[in-house]
Amino acid sequence: MQKPITQIVIVGGGTAGWITAGLLAAEHNVDKGVLAHSPKLDITLIESPDVATIGVGEGTWPSMRSTLSKIGIDENDFIRRCDASFKQGSRFINWRTDAVDKSNSYLHPFSLPHGHQELDLCPFWLPHSDQVSFAQAVSSQEVLSQLGLAPKTISSAQYHFQNNYGYHLNAGKFSQLLLEHCTQKLGVTHVRDHVEHIVNNEQGDIEKLITQQHDEISGQLFIDCTGVKSLLLGKHLQVPFLCQKSVLFNDSALAMQVPYEDPATEIASCTHSTAQPNGWIWDIGLPTRKGVGYVYSSSHSNDSQAEQVLRDYVTAHGTSNELASQLEPRKLNISPGYHAKCWQNNCIAIGMAAGFIEPLEASALALIEWTASTLAQQLPPNRQVMDTIADRVNLRYQQHWQQIIDFLKLHYVISQREADAYWHDHRDSSSIPERLQAQLELWRYQAPSQHDISYKEALFPAASFQYVLYGMGFQTQLPSHVKPSQLQLAQGLFNDNQQRTLALSKSLPTNRALLAKVAQYGFPKL
Repeated sequence: MQKPITQIVIVGGGTAGWITAGLLAAEHNVDKGVLAHSPKLDITLIESPDVATIGVGEGTWPSMRSTLSKIGIDENDFIRRCDASFKQGSRFINWRTDAVDKSNSYLHPFSLPHGHQELDLCPFWLPHSDQVSFAQAVSSQEVLSQLGLAPKTISSAQYHFQNNYGYHLNAGKFSQLLLEHCTQKLGVTHVRDHVEHIVNNEQGDIEKLITQQHDEISGQLFIDCTGVKSLLLGKHLQVPFLCQKSVLFNDSALAMQVPYEDPATEIASCTHSTAQPNGWIWDIGLPTRKGVGYVYSSSHSNDSQAEQVLRDYVTAHGTSNELASQLEPRKLNISPGYHAKCWQNNCIAIGMAAGFIEPLEASALALIEWTASTLAQQLPPNRQVMDTIADRVNLRYQQHWQQIIDFLKLHYVISQREADAYWHDHRDSSSIPERLQAQLELWRYQAPSQHDISYKEALFPAASFQYVLYGMGFQTQLPSHVKPSQLQLAQGLFNDNQQRTLALSKSLPTNRALLAKVAQYGFPKL
């Protein structure tokens, strides 16, 4: 009889390591929030004492609410401890053209189009595209985010909402909260040490790790959360790395933490992504500061030019020259790409150890959640069947990466910016995946739909492609025929969305006002 998988070793902490530890423990060792007397899994997380959290982006998807709830973290504690704020999507500014004006922006909201289960509204919006934006026609979040409003009220239960939301957060504080929760409430063993050697067994599986101070640490399944080092999957098991720089050029970032000079400054309810000559700038509002960073291509800009662009942006968006001069950016190097597999032998990589492209659309954390959740739900019962499950996970992992690459590239391909070579180069057909080229040709004649996505549980639904395409001004041929009954239903859904938007705009507080109430009272528990 095959020995069951009970010994799990995670190498690397940070968000990837601790989310993985938390989801594994919650799935297998906890019942109704209580740690079992005899846990099924022995989970050990080894973390180097010298590695700092990168914290690029500091933004999550709405899926993080389910993750936190599953792990058993109180939403009020999370918001207070992690300097979190509410995120309702991403606003793209100046991506469409070179023009710098308010009309040159659009929102990719976290809410699916109103009534999407009844009818795809996109074909019915197309004839009116010159009168109202797609996002405004089908979602209340376009207007509400412009007003800086929160996604819920203080009377809403934890993790419930009026409008779907994720978070902006302080990544370092988030990792610390996860560490404390996993070790104190979920029974995860935390080892601070350096891994010096990796030892295989005769079959090529990892058998044990030799650490600097704790001697040998053995396991049956090893999880690589070592970031870009990819210590186990990449360096040790030699799983090939598939570079994507020829498709998505950004390989550098400069990041700043920008304090508010006025503590009452309103907090944006979405990530602001503003196009620049050779990349784009993220602007994320937390309660006490903003996280601002410039993601760019070193083939199109040097570091000093990039720093000037970043400083100009910061001073143009409310920071005094005196404060801006005191801020020192942190340089981050990006190797855009991913490993051919995330699971090899008895090792699975999660997070940047598996791959990373760039922080656009904050897909990195979402992929961490997907991989960790999938592992927790499909944990192999024994080594004999592990390869079968690994093959299944690897296939979905590859499909996710292909979709991420196509979706991120879409933002650049349909831009009409003309002033800079960077944007021209993104539109060169040699840099556009054939999959995306074929879809773009199709979308000239019909709107994106679920039929364009060839696998279940894709990270980005068809609506995400609709929001970006039509936010950028893409032209699709008008439908030749619509059924009168569907036209009537569509008009009703458009009207419902308009009325809902008006009602919410009168009842929802601002982000800052709601966060103040969370600090004082907190949301009711479920």
